[in-house]
Amino acid sequence: MSTVLNPIPAMIPVARPYLGEEEEQGVLEVLRSGWVTQGPRVAEFEDRFAKYVGCEHAIAVSSCTTALQLALFALGIKAGDEVICPSLSFIATANSIASVGATPVFGDIDPRTYNLDPALVESLITPRTKAILVVHQIGLAAEMDAFKKLADSHGIKLIEDAACAIGSTYSGRRIGRPFGDLTCFSFHPRKIMTTGEGGMITTSDSGLAERIRRLRQHAMSLSDVSRHNAKYAAIETYDEMGFNFRMTDMQAAVGIAQLGRLAELLGKRNQFAERYTQSLKELTWIETPYVPEGRRHNYQSYMVRLTCDAVARRDAIMQELLEKNISTRRGIMAIHRELPYRSERWVGRLRETELATDSCMILPLFHQMSEADQDYVIDALFAVRA
Repeated sequence: MSTVLNPIPAMIPVARPYLGEEEEQGVLEVLRSGWVTQGPRVAEFEDRFAKYVGCEHAIAVSSCTTALQLALFALGIKAGDEVICPSLSFIATANSIASVGATPVFGDIDPRTYNLDPALVESLITPRTKAILVVHQIGLAAEMDAFKKLADSHGIKLIEDAACAIGSTYSGRRIGRPFGDLTCFSFHPRKIMTTGEGGMITTSDSGLAERIRRLRQHAMSLSDVSRHNAKYAAIETYDEMGFNFRMTDMQAAVGIAQLGRLAELLGKRNQFAERYTQSLKELTWIETPYVPEGRRHNYQSYMVRLTCDAVARRDAIMQELLEKNISTRRGIMAIHRELPYRSERWVGRLRETELATDSCMILPLFHQMSEADQDYVIDALFAVRA
């Protein structure tokens, strides 16, 4: 790869949502229909999403954070309970646990996959442990057979934080047909498919699905659509505390269009990821992503690991790239370092998590990226004096 850079282009972002005429037309149709809140388009989006991932039920909500909160609440996780999760994740993973009054217990990661290491989880299980919250980090599926075995043997719940994992597979099975109780997705603009904001919960449990549908809408016994279509004076009841975690039909219209182009989005990302991997293997100070056999990575992010002396210079390297109009991001955060979760309890216990968050860097990868853009990023990396 040449180390002579071409003229500096416009800023190359880390990510950019891909939205087109189909999304615009879908929103316009909703606006003209007069039904803009949770309604028929949300139901259509849920049906299509469930079919895509291969599960019986999908419930659309306002974000992946609220999806996780509803999942924990619906499974009866409460104050005094403990939920095992990785620290190497976006802070919403732990916040969702804290939001129901439970305590997040952080486990360390497998340094190759950046996912929670199942071999280290069993020692964290106590009589207060009620669930394991597994994160499919940056789109690579976690070791779900091992987590399923752990959850079943200890009689605890298993939840998947699949915020980044749409289209990823584990042993030929799409993430979203839950290995445990519930799986939660994000449609934030940073993700491969987006609804602006939004989330989805999938489950094979009909009772759980029905309860979550009520909980997302104030625990109302009748949905707005049911009341609207009723041929009698329908009076709803509120039999428990609920939430306003609904998705709008405008968001769902965008989601339907995005789901229709998902195969294209995933294919392009994999092509760019492969180009990065092949081009960067000559750089001795960078480790490219590891993908275990039997898993399909969706490359929601393309994260490299810096080695040797480059680790200490990571932030300087990011600044050098930014000055060449290349945007990067640090490695995934370590939640236990943030003020709400700092504790002496974690000192010396999350070594691989801390090494990963300090040594990793996310490179630009998005659908509209051109090969020329990517070549410019690669050339800039070869020009770095690491």
